Amino acid sequence: MELDENKLHALLGQVVVEMGAAANGPLITIGDKLGLYKSLSELGPMSARQLANATETAERYVKEWLAAQAASGYVEYDNVNDTFFMTPEQRAAFGDKNSPVFMTGAFYAITSLYHDEPKMLEAFKTGEGISWGNHNKCLYCGTEKFFSPSYEGNLISSWIPSLNGVEEKLINGAKVADIGCGHAASTIIMAKAFPKSTFIGIDFHDKSIEHAKLRAEASGVTNVSFQVSTAKDLPGHGYDLVTFFDCLHDMGDPVGACAHVKDVLKPDGTCMIVEPFAHDTLKDNLNPVGRAFYAFSTQLCVPCSINQEVGLALGAQAGEKKLKDAITAGGFSSFRRATETPFNLILEARP
Repeated sequence: MELDENKLHALLGQVVVEMGAAANGPLITIGDKLGLYKSLSELGPMSARQLANATETAERYVKEWLAAQAASGYVEYDNVNDTFFMTPEQRAAFGDKNSPVFMTGAFYAITSLYHDEPKMLEAFKTGEGISWGNHNKCLYCGTEKFFSPSYEGNLISSWIPSLNGVEEKLINGAKVADIGCGHAASTIIMAKAFPKSTFIGIDFHDKSIEHAKLRAEASGVTNVSFQVSTAKDLPGHGYDLVTFFDCLHDMGDPVGACAHVKDVLKPDGTCMIVEPFAHDTLKDNLNPVGRAFYAFSTQLCVPCSINQEVGLALGAQAGEKKLKDAITAGGFSSFRRATETPFNLILEARP
């Protein structure tokens, strides 16, 4: 078979880009942990020596790190003055942890994927699942760091207001359950914003619930509680709002989870489902966002679901139609897309 040289060179060029991205992943987490991005963002332009002094790190390593970041397009280089600086866009992505597009958390989670490659290799051979709690610990802090900025930037300002009548209930005092709360980023954000409401966060991963309790205590919120539980065992009833943040597709039985949520909601209650953005067909998801989510889905979401009962394995690119099918099969009669971002679908379901 004869090779098309132009197509080959284009493919190899893409592979080189991938090599650079993969090799720079650890440098991104290092830059975040050592405050290199933060200091450069706040104090730049700076030479390698100035940045090393500001962060109490070794100049020779910092110099090479800066070169790698500049070659990646994550920082800028001034050849005349031999200094480095960050644009407002680069600061938003790497230098400001309060930015809604702060991206470093994704690379902590990616670290776990490499550690867990032997488990995935075996899963491909056997078809068995992998429990969420059976991944490298980098996954859990990475998931929190990745999702938190988006929740901070959107949850109170746009997502909750997009739901019919929910914001007013929360302001006056509502009963809320946050299913699959993980380290409680979403729970704490809501609890702070609506002090008259009460919140319970549940997750089937006991270590995440332990961390959630510590996070809530450190945040000073007193209107929250946490419990180790699956969605189908959510305790209590009479909820005004039940939320699923980026977790319904991970569940083995999302239909059963929705059926239980419908039963414990008030007749005029609301279920908010936040899911990774996706179109309904594979061809429409073959883009950079879909590429990232399919990769995470293959290694995290699908094995997590398969490891549980039923194992429906919707995946992180399920799309609105499949999600609607699961949610309405659980008994919800009203379903709509409330709003969206480039990375999320925000769905509203009512009994």
